[in-house]
Amino acid sequence: MGSVRRVADERTRTYSWSDPLAALELAAGLSGVELMQKMAAGELPQPAIAETLGFRLTAAESGRAVFEAEPAEFHYNPIGTVHAGLASTLLDSAMGCAFVTTLDAATAWTTLDLKVNFTRPITVETGRIRCIGTVVHPGRRVATTEGRLEDLRGALLAHATGTILVLSA
Repeated sequence: MGSVRRVADERTRTYSWSDPLAALELAAGLSGVELMQKMAAGELPQPAIAETLGFRLTAAESGRAVFEAEPAEFHYNPIGTVHAGLASTLLDSAMGCAFVTTLDAATAWTTLDLKVNFTRPITVETGRIRCIGTVVHPGRRVATTEGRLEDLRGALLAHATGTILVLSA
């Protein structure tokens, strides 16, 4: 008996990113909102994770951050939809950066918890998606946030809540 060997159409992807520690040095002395606004304007580099997953911070103001992404095949899971990790990462990033916009100076923090609800599948056909993170409560030790992931027509794709632990000022 012979064997059949199928070779799938291969795709490649190449990308680059800026040194994240050098970006921290460039941001020294900026308030959180200034940092996020400079990043959105392209005056400071996007974080490496944004380059890896193909999303961008596009807007920031006090208590609010907006990210956008174009779903692509490299985001797909084995069942032919965008992996939940992209949506979760966008939501976590938008909510975390919204919190950063409330800070006067660099502050160490981490996501304490993240609760995501998915409402629609995301595919390449969904087109560009937008994630809006907002601060519900900017506590000194614990902050709460929420986020919405939508297509450009405003259809809800996922939503989340998050808790941030402030580690140090």
